[in-house]
Amino acid sequence: MASCKRIANKNMYSLTDYNYSLPEELIAQVPVSSRDQSQLMVLERKVQRTSHHVFEDIVQLLAPGDLLVVNNTRVVPARLVGTRETGGRVEALLLSYPEQIPGAERKNKLACKCLVKSSKRPRKGSKFYFDGGLEASVLDGTNSVYSLEFRFDGEFDTLIDQTGLIPLPPYVRRDETNPPPCDDRQRYQTVYAAKNGAVAAPTAGLHFTSELLNELSAMGVEIVPITLHVGYGTFLPVRAVDIREHEIHAEAYELTEEAAGAINQAKDEERRVVAVGTTTVRVLEFAADTGGRVRAGSGECDLFIYPGFQFSVIDALMTNFHLPGSTLLMLVAAFAGRDFVIDAYEEAIRRRYRFYSYGDAMLIL
Repeated sequence: MASCKRIANKNMYSLTDYNYSLPEELIAQVPVSSRDQSQLMVLERKVQRTSHHVFEDIVQLLAPGDLLVVNNTRVVPARLVGTRETGGRVEALLLSYPEQIPGAERKNKLACKCLVKSSKRPRKGSKFYFDGGLEASVLDGTNSVYSLEFRFDGEFDTLIDQTGLIPLPPYVRRDETNPPPCDDRQRYQTVYAAKNGAVAAPTAGLHFTSELLNELSAMGVEIVPITLHVGYGTFLPVRAVDIREHEIHAEAYELTEEAAGAINQAKDEERRVVAVGTTTVRVLEFAADTGGRVRAGSGECDLFIYPGFQFSVIDALMTNFHLPGSTLLMLVAAFAGRDFVIDAYEEAIRRRYRFYSYGDAMLIL
């Protein structure tokens, strides 16, 4: 589906084109005290101009009739810490949440792909023990990714909610010997999160409060949810020197008939479609035809968007500030222009914006 949307663009395919230097102290370790008080940089593409705001100013930047599309995936506490049968420490991060496995048996036993960290490489048949009576056996695997068979009493979802840890990105550091500096279970989650399945938050949505969403709705902004379960692959670095050779990870998505109808109506009426987050963009453009109409459906989205991509659905993008060399930064560069985006990032660094998941926001118009 993606191949028909590529257009020619020169000198934007080198991985080094997406590098920038970020002082470590600008990597946000905690969110601001109130979600809507983060800084907001606005980029206007047509006039190549930036301006600076507080996120709650979004009510002045959006207009009645705009369609705001959000990703309602819910981050599950998918990080499990336990012991091996030999007594050593082990960590397992669920990569395929059971809700995403068709026909998965959810009573007493199920199998999941997991990222496993252990002092010694697990062998087939190795056993792990976690809190709440949860046990796991290694079925197969390699390169730290293993199929584990979990055995338990009761409901797996309930057990994970009670014993699992929120899988924060590796650049958000926590000292597990001390109390966390914020409630990550609550703050690393959008206020509209509804469907279990993500191991990383769609971070552009973290800035919205329920009150702010209600205010936008009251002024005539239509809010439509779609789902893309953000996977661990979102943190994997691009290693290909030519970014076109990178193979992006696939993630489970759902675009309902109701959501597709609302989006297509907005396009027909020439109303602005504002995507909240790169995950939302990927679903909308993956599901679109060349005329900008989207098809309802579910499955796996593996669309890699980089400069040269022709957008057919979105008119504006809300996003955070992303890691150098990441596919997320490449998507933003595809939408706003690589040079404009990198210049904006350098300006954000000078103005001491906060970067990455718990950081500040950008609105591209």
